Amino acid sequence: MKKLLYQLDTDPQASVFDNVVAYDGGADHVTAFADCHEEMITPLVEGAIFTRSGTNKKNTALFVGGSNIAAGDKLFYAIQNNFFDSFRVSIMLDSNGCNTTAAAAVASILKSGDISGKNAVILAGTGPVGGRAAVIMAKLGAYVTISSRGMERSQQACDYLNDRFGVEIKPQEAKTNKNRAELVENAHIVLATGAAGVTLLEEDNWKDNPNIEILVDANAVPPVGIKGIKMTDKGESRHGKVTWGSVGFGPLKIALQRKCIGRLFEQNDLVLDVDEIFSMAREMV
Repeated sequence: MKKLLYQLDTDPQASVFDNVVAYDGGADHVTAFADCHEEMITPLVEGAIFTRSGTNKKNTALFVGGSNIAAGDKLFYAIQNNFFDSFRVSIMLDSNGCNTTAAAAVASILKSGDISGKNAVILAGTGPVGGRAAVIMAKLGAYVTISSRGMERSQQACDYLNDRFGVEIKPQEAKTNKNRAELVENAHIVLATGAAGVTLLEEDNWKDNPNIEILVDANAVPPVGIKGIKMTDKGESRHGKVTWGSVGFGPLKIALQRKCIGRLFEQNDLVLDVDEIFSMAREMV
């Protein structure tokens, strides 16, 4: 029986990246829907849950993607609200690569040891990846701060994450590189998750910092988000700190997404969100 994956994307055009990885992860056929929202989801879900019976249900799965994590969250829950009894299929949420990228980044950080009690700062962390990374690190016992150019946006992101995941993430405004340099003065871990091609921290802002132990830059488009780090860094030692670039932990992210897709077809009631996906990342590392 064919393994069918339905890619439900909240954007006007469904992600090609997610489509390719879905095939590489083991799906026999991927059907992508764009502009997905809560009001349209019921007939799509019913088509997935009513067409196959018994153990054959595991051969149908749903993937929620798109660039807007808030919209993805709503869609993710709307889909599950249509499930009942055994009428369900496995489902995964990875809007903008939020869960797989964050899980791969934090799993890479953990190669250097436990982060419980460490101060972690996520620069430009109000987006999907920064938010999920903040949640993972907070659950691991780190003291996490998210920065944004505006306090209101940072506060909104933290309120949402703290309420949904039961964690305590602190907001901070940091408009300039100087502000961000001041913010990371007492940080042990610095993760940059800003917009592509935007430099958030200069090399002089961190190279002589005696507290910083690990720096991770998730920016995959030059210039890098943290100057002095190379995109290919894979646990390199620079100025006495461990550094990771987007290409350095990127293979783990892609391998993780592929593995998640494969797992969807092992049973019909799997729900893959941040906790489950991070657990898989740790297994792989």
